[in-house]
Amino acid sequence: MGDKTCDSATLTVDGHTVSLPMMTGSEGERAVDIRHLRRETGVITYDPGFANTGDCTSDITYIDGEHGVLRYRGYDVEDLADHCEFVEVAYLLVHGSLPNAQQKAEYSRLLNLHSLIHEDMVHFFAHYPDRAHPMAVLSAMVVSLSSFYPELGENRREDIDMTVTRLLSKLRTIAAFSYKKSLGEPIVYPRHDMKYCENFLNMMFNSPVVKDPVNPVLADALNQLLILHADHEQNCSSSVVRAVGSADANLYASISAGICALWGPLHGGANQHVIEMLQDIRANGGKVDRAIERAKNRDDSFRLMGFGHRVYKSYDPRARVAKKICKSVMAALNRQDPLLDIAQELEAKALADPYFQERNLYPNVDFYTGLTYRQMGIPTDMLTVMFAIGRLPGWIAQWLELRSEGEPKIARPRQIYTGPGLRTVVPIEERP
Repeated sequence: MGDKTCDSATLTVDGHTVSLPMMTGSEGERAVDIRHLRRETGVITYDPGFANTGDCTSDITYIDGEHGVLRYRGYDVEDLADHCEFVEVAYLLVHGSLPNAQQKAEYSRLLNLHSLIHEDMVHFFAHYPDRAHPMAVLSAMVVSLSSFYPELGENRREDIDMTVTRLLSKLRTIAAFSYKKSLGEPIVYPRHDMKYCENFLNMMFNSPVVKDPVNPVLADALNQLLILHADHEQNCSSSVVRAVGSADANLYASISAGICALWGPLHGGANQHVIEMLQDIRANGGKVDRAIERAKNRDDSFRLMGFGHRVYKSYDPRARVAKKICKSVMAALNRQDPLLDIAQELEAKALADPYFQERNLYPNVDFYTGLTYRQMGIPTDMLTVMFAIGRLPGWIAQWLELRSEGEPKIARPRQIYTGPGLRTVVPIEERP
């Protein structure tokens, strides 16, 4: 189990030696338990970005960055993407096990039942500026749900289950409505006879003058892409969800905060920047070699977006699947995309370059997902929204796990103060 004590480590501070318990996770990860370090020694640890710090035990997601492994509740992400629908993976993350046929049917029914948003919320969209970023709209609308569906405040388990189901269903509706608003087109309401991903694509692209059926190839690809994003352990946005939740904030507030964190270009916004980078390379003659040389130049601010990862020191397992999805969609639609050609050339040359090899800079999940969404007709500023829809089950699972601990310890990191010492206020007339 994640909290099994197996050994101890010793630390000497100012001549005082303390024994610190060691912990071993179910996959062999080891950690030093420093919960009592400050009390016993008067010192704290210094770890910017918490790259070496675990702030929880969790049975949701396992990552082995050195070997390119990602598992949800014990299942490899490739296995889930090949054999499951997104709804099944959402159920797995939230409930702890894959659903059987009856459970899946009932879960799908509930998701359809709760796919509408309160009609008064529809009026909110009319008052956002046409150029409002969809992530801003998404975050604001999610936190607004707490006003329209306040039952969560009663804190009963059935209310939490209902809130989770509502949020999983309504987020895609909010996302599609925000897209329609940006176009100035009438919104398209969800349909009871469509599955989760099919329903979303219909709300995005149907209109009074376009009644084409949803392409099943695109619905299948969307299922897989959302699965790839469904959870990723204690990343920035998930840590934010947990931190906000540790203050006993409700699910809507916690998820809204996670959406804001995901919006950052170094987190979920990276897929948008990959597309923009590829477009820039194409606009400058498609010179991949020049882009690689610029990325290697320390004096140049240019970066190869979609390469490297904070955790993975080998090929991101999600990137392998994303590349396969991208190529299969292109083949099924019988399309060519010059950006895909640039991306594949860029990948091949970067992986053959010692500079990238020595630094373990491999393509990550963002490198190919944006290209596939581009073929679906998803605009660039909606790419992070797609990430948020996929990541929602993981955020919910993290929030639920935090609450299952009973009285969660509020997130409150320490710091090393580097400011001035005690100073005395000088009367304003005497200040220089």
